Formats: sequence, structure tokens, C-alpha cells
Amino acid sequence: MPAILEPFHAISISTIAHRLKAEGREVIHMEFGQPSTGAPAAAIAAAHRVLDVDPMGYWQSDALKARIARHYAETCGATVAPEQVILTNGASPALVMALSLLFDPGARVAIARPGYVAYRNNLHALFMEPVELPCGPDERYQITAAALEALDPAPDGVILASPANPTGTVIEADELGRILAVCKARGIRVVSDEIYHGITYGEPALSVAALDPEALIVNSFSKYFSMAGWRLGWLIVPPALITQAMARMGNLFLTPPSLAQHAGLVAFDCRDELEGHVATYARNRDLLLAALPELGLKRIAPPDGAFYIWADIGHLTDDSLAFCEKLLRDTGVCTAPGIDFDPVEGRRFFRMSFAVSTPLIEEAIARMKPWFAAFKKD
Repeated sequence: MPAILEPFHAISISTIAHRLKAEGREVIHMEFGQPSTGAPAAAIAAAHRVLDVDPMGYWQSDALKARIARHYAETCGATVAPEQVILTNGASPALVMALSLLFDPGARVAIARPGYVAYRNNLHALFMEPVELPCGPDERYQITAAALEALDPAPDGVILASPANPTGTVIEADELGRILAVCKARGIRVVSDEIYHGITYGEPALSVAALDPEALIVNSFSKYFSMAGWRLGWLIVPPALITQAMARMGNLFLTPPSLAQHAGLVAFDCRDELEGHVATYARNRDLLLAALPELGLKRIAPPDGAFYIWADIGHLTDDSLAFCEKLLRDTGVCTAPGIDFDPVEGRRFFRMSFAVSTPLIEEAIARMKPWFAAFKKD
């Protein structure tokens, strides 16, 4: 029997937003974790040049693999051979590949709750069992070593995300070390989703690649590199899994777009422009953190990284989907309901992405202040 997956409710909210926009409404899209900026200018210029001279085709760029491997050596001192880098069509196929490489149907894989909706749904689609660990303020909305140690029996694997979606929280380096020690002692295989690396507002997030050479590392050009539509990502695998990883990539997805690979290689050296984007996110974060008390939102996850606010709206509603739709229709501010990320407590949370321009953040705050002030719980 085919697996039954839950819908991604933020997509339904976004569909309403696009209908309102088509009707002439001014909509501010804060429902998806999608940078409003484009690819770096030099990467776009390189893509234009390639279009004129390269017919392109099925291809994995050796130069890009080598550049990604060098990135790990430069940023965290990890030794990654270019052959361990599997280029993918974004992080989503990389996650599917990682899970299918490590686990059989029926495997139990621990994930944080709240957590990215696709973790739970991909596990279901692959006939694996998500073991959801409730993570609240006491755990800084993150999986802890103690929580993994307490699971009986031990899960087959765990998906870590730091910074995390939807919360933006980062696992501190000492705690990450303890988590990995528990995993090693209990035979728990690690998949680390590092798609938001590069976007932090304090200490940089530490790559698991620096601590566990057997872990599988998922990353992408979608967030920090502002190249979501180019559909380019990568998966780092240990040497023993290279052959099977390439077999999965070739059979399931062929190759990532050739044009994106040319652009991605150039994007790695556009740090000034990319750090400018992070500075914008930091300004947007500061504006929202200053405004949240005036909206009555006093219980939020610490947004250490990524570009999200995960806020408790339980004093206003126990139906986050209806809440987000009403907010959208009344103000034009589009956000994501918490039920996507937490099927248990998510009815009283919502998520705002601040990956838009600063003027749009200012406009969103101006629209939301009177709306929240007038909102009455049914």
C-alpha cells in the first residue's frame, strides 16, 4: 500500500496569497524560507556566458566537487575528498538519498518536534518510522544528548538540523559533541541537515563533518547562496557509501542542472555579496525582535540562525491554519501555520520568514501591529 503523506499546509496558504495578489492585493510573502534576493551577480554573468558556448547535458562538475571539499577544509578543518561530494538537485533529493543509503524500510529515525515537515514525510514515504522528540524552551527547541540517551530502544538514526527550521536554533558545540558521542556509543547513524550554514547571528554553526566522518551531510545553494530556483545541492558521504550514493543519484535523479553547477562554482567566491544578504537578515531579525512584544508575541524560539521566527500564539488561537489564513486575508502578510512543523503542539504556533527585504519587514510590522492589537480569540 502506498505511503500516505500529510499535506504541506504552507503551500495552501501561499496559494491563497497568490490568488489575492492576482486580484490586486499587495501581499508580503513570509511563508517560505526563500531568499528574496537572486543569485550572486557574478554567478548570473557566468551562466550567461555558458549558455552561449556550452550545449550542456548530464554532468557532475569535478571542479565544483573539489571546491565544496575545499570549503570544509577552510571552514571547519574537515577532510573531505571530492569523490565524497555527490551533487544533487537541491537538498531535498540529498535527504532522500541519505535516508535510503543508511536505512531499511521499518527503520526508526529520531527527529526534533518541531522540525522541518519533509523529515517526517520523507520517512513515511520511505516506509520508515519517525521518532519525534518533543523539543521546547527547556531544550532550546533542539534534540539533546539526554533525549537520545533516554530512547529505549535506541533509534537506527537521527536527523540533526542546526540552524533548524522552523525555529532557527543552533546546537551549541559542546552539546553537539555530546550528541555525537551518544550516537557513536549506541550505533545511531547521523544525517546532518546543514542547509542554513552561513546564516547565523553569533558563533558560526559547526559542521558535523568536523566531528563525525561517518555522518552524512546535506547542504544546498538555496539559502546562503540565494539560489533556490537553481536546484543545486550536495550530499557528503563516507568513502564506503560513494558507489551506492552515485548509483542512487544516477538512477533516481540523473544529475543536477548543468547551468546551475557552472553558476554555483562562481557563487562560492562571491562572499562579500552573500554576507551582505546575511547582514540584511540580521537587520530584519532585529526589527522583528523589537516589534514582537508589541504584537503580544513574548514566547519565541531563539533565532540563532536561518531566517525564521517561531512564535507561540496559544493565547490567541488553537487553530494556527485558520489564524494564518485570517492574518493573510486581513493584512496581506503571508505566514506559515505551525501544524506543518509540529503535528501535536503546532496548532498554537506560527512561523514567519524574514528572508525578504527590510522595507517589506517594516511594512509587515506596520500592518500586523493594529491587527494583533484588535485580534480576539474566538
